[in-house]
Amino acid sequence: MRDTSRRRQEIIGMLHDQGSVQVHSLSEQFQVSTQTIRKDLAFLEARGVSVRCYGGAVAAGVIGVADEDPVDTKRVLHISEKERIGRLAASMVKPGEAIILDSGTTTAQIARFLPDDADIVVLTNDADILGQLVHKKNIEIVLLGGRLRRKNMAFYGGQTEAALDSLHVDRLFLGVDGIDLQRGITTHFEAEAALNRKMALVAREVVAVTDSSKFGRTCLHRIMGLEEVNVLITDDGAPEDSLDQASKLGCQIRIA
Repeated sequence: MRDTSRRRQEIIGMLHDQGSVQVHSLSEQFQVSTQTIRKDLAFLEARGVSVRCYGGAVAAGVIGVADEDPVDTKRVLHISEKERIGRLAASMVKPGEAIILDSGTTTAQIARFLPDDADIVVLTNDADILGQLVHKKNIEIVLLGGRLRRKNMAFYGGQTEAALDSLHVDRLFLGVDGIDLQRGITTHFEAEAALNRKMALVAREVVAVTDSSKFGRTCLHRIMGLEEVNVLITDDGAPEDSLDQASKLGCQIRIA
């Protein structure tokens, strides 16, 4: 019991210092099973110290910093930055390519600026992006169906993920709810995180698109680390130290 108490106190200290912890790294550090670590994290969650997330836990004080706005609110936030990011991201798409546009108001701007080319295939789970693309008569559109989440007007679930089986695309343009050097790219909705990871698996390249307001924000569900992102497109308000660190992790940085 003394070892358990000491270990949990150390985990609390790590949560305070780092903001988040991962099950497998804790298991290796303390030389106990992952099941034991999960019990520790459940204990801490029950006492309001942390909140469980994919692969680990996030300090309770961190959660809530990035509350999710309704999609109607998101559409009017940081419009000029999102337009510039969307235009730059769209310029990366070449004839003959197949891409995935993740749900989001920034990725909707990519759809807006895509050239109406018959050789481009766009897959998306976002109803608003579909609305942007239907006016482009030549682009081939593939809607990833599933259960509609009205909070952001996008489709999720097993059916959505299954639609990606056996597919391979050139690029995933990944929307961002929160981006942090230690915690990586995060989102509010667990099913979205799972779908985004599946999207990344079928893409040759992952391009994260985010306005600078998302830096330093953390949501409950982790999608991936920055080392898994090939290109990061943001605006000139992004913190330089964060961009430098992201570059060191292998991200190509492009400023819109």
